[in-house]
Amino acid sequence: MTVAVAIFAHQEERRIGACLASLPLDRADTVFHVLVNGTTDATAERARAAAGGRGNVIVHDIAQGGKSRTWNHMVHGLLTGGEEAVVFMDGDAQIVAGSIDALVADLGAHPQANAAAGLPMNGRMAAAYQAGLRAEGGMFGDLYALSGGFVRDIRTRGLRLPDDLIGDDGLVAAWAHTGLRDDSHWVHERVIACERAGFLCEQVSIARPSTWAMQYKRLVSYSVRFFQNRILSDIMTREGPDGLPARLSSLYGQWLPRFRPRPGLTGWFDRRALARMRKAAG
Repeated sequence: MTVAVAIFAHQEERRIGACLASLPLDRADTVFHVLVNGTTDATAERARAAAGGRGNVIVHDIAQGGKSRTWNHMVHGLLTGGEEAVVFMDGDAQIVAGSIDALVADLGAHPQANAAAGLPMNGRMAAAYQAGLRAEGGMFGDLYALSGGFVRDIRTRGLRLPDDLIGDDGLVAAWAHTGLRDDSHWVHERVIACERAGFLCEQVSIARPSTWAMQYKRLVSYSVRFFQNRILSDIMTREGPDGLPARLSSLYGQWLPRFRPRPGLTGWFDRRALARMRKAAG
């Protein structure tokens, strides 16, 4: 059996080379799918150059963007269904050596687990984030793995993330904890923190104004995600994954009247997020 690695890359021409250089691309038992989506820069070209003609590194240039939409395409359109495990990661991250083997090994050693989370290894909040992942059974989209059996269950059920969902990790973690049922079936041990797997991310820097814009967009998206999570929590509590719509925006009309910006600076980003959601609701 093989391992598949999904590398999500949107406008990552500056970082994709370092990302791929951190991976064991010469592993014959591993297929690397570089999922370049909705990109107008040279991400695809630089990914192909970094692949160096290796047959097990496949660069997919997908016209339509969106991580959750691309996640669905990977799971239902590109996998064979026979993988031992599937690793998901972001194209702006660098992976600590040995992480893929560690994720796969931890899933094999814990047959009750549906998912294994890689840990953040840099930044002043890294230790706090690591502790949170261990305590809450969370995952970061930067690096996590799903067992082959769990992925096959998702494929068999035809389950898809809402195309406009911000971030895949929270909902996928909930699916893993509940075994694809509603929240009353939550089992903490179904998602494990992999202590030997980690990732490094680019940090916001005063010296690099380009990272300011990145952080601004990220904070608005985090606010959209906060409100989306309230909708998701209601669905997962009452119906489970089968109740998820193709697009969350189809439910915004009934939920937006209930939403209010939070106090403080966060509320500034919440107001912009709510304006974006009102526009998406039509």
